[in-house]
Amino acid sequence: MNRSDYPQIRQASENSLLIYLAANAEPRVLAQVQWLSQQLKVQLGALLLNIVPSYNSILLVYDFLKLDQAQLELFITDLLAQLNQLQNQPLQLHTGSESRIIELPCYYSTETGPDLTRVAAQHGLSVPEVIKKHSDELYQVYAIGFAPGFAYLGWVDESIATPRLKTPRLAVPAGSVAIADRQTAVYPSTSPGGWNLVGNCPLPLFDLNRDPVMPFSIGDAVRFIPIERSEYLNLGGC
Repeated sequence: MNRSDYPQIRQASENSLLIYLAANAEPRVLAQVQWLSQQLKVQLGALLLNIVPSYNSILLVYDFLKLDQAQLELFITDLLAQLNQLQNQPLQLHTGSESRIIELPCYYSTETGPDLTRVAAQHGLSVPEVIKKHSDELYQVYAIGFAPGFAYLGWVDESIATPRLKTPRLAVPAGSVAIADRQTAVYPSTSPGGWNLVGNCPLPLFDLNRDPVMPFSIGDAVRFIPIERSEYLNLGGC
């Protein structure tokens, strides 16, 4: 499909719809996802049970006892027409918290990143070059999923984009900073995973006793700050 085939509204279940704004994810599309999610939340409120924004789409779960699907589709179509009129203008977001830049400390090492040397060799780079390329980028939070607090961040420099492991690990340590293709992420808790591990962030990224429970949300940006082993240990790394 080409750009003219979007946006699309698809039925996902008996009480949910998927809105696809574009074929691929990019900052412009993420801004549109944020704007549309905000408008739906503000204007439909309790008629929606859940709004799940992602890279280039929004999943809407609605109360079919209060809202008819045909009515909802007409409402979405009207919002999409408004969005189309705004496509050449900066989208004004009023979510109560502006998009932020979150800095996460990362101890890049073969100790915490067992795939770091292999990633470097695979791309004909030195380990310091991989670290610099990874930490120089400012990554957008495109989606949160897989596990609570697991943020999908894009995009890593093409020169260090690395495919997932053919055989996933059964247990990836909490805090592991990893690369999969052109995405990067931090594993918030110990879990199975097939991404390439290049370092570790010692800060907790999901805590139900904290408000907010995560330091970032969709639309925020993340930058990794290289730290030495001593600082890593002082921050709680092990």
